[in-house]
Amino acid sequence: MPDPHAQASDQSGVPAQAAPGPGTPPARRLRPAQLLFEPQADEPEQERFFDLESIEDPAELLRRSTELALAFRAAAERATDFQAIAAAQLADTRRFDALSPTEIAARADWTPDYAVRMVEYGRGLQKQRSAEH
Repeated sequence: MPDPHAQASDQSGVPAQAAPGPGTPPARRLRPAQLLFEPQADEPEQERFFDLESIEDPAELLRRSTELALAFRAAAERATDFQAIAAAQLADTRRFDALSPTEIAARADWTPDYAVRMVEYGRGLQKQRSAEH
């Protein structure tokens, strides 16, 4: 049997306000305070490039920036190898949906001549990989 003195609550568990009885003035609803000013926007953070701009020692700056340049160059070369392998796979005539070099060029934003060279390079990489395994 429910407790007659228990307060009703909504689904969040917060007690609900009791309905005003006869002769009781309705509860006054609180409204949010009006903003009299525009909140200050956060200043955009200065763009940082691996904190190179905070390095003051020129020798350390040269060392760190050279390290980053070499790492990016290696990553770009590796990504290019993967592009070539993908181009060779897409151009494989054994596939029912093989693409022409012109179609591959359009997808990769290359010239058709470059696409042909990438397909050839990719085929060489595939042969090299299969020989290693």
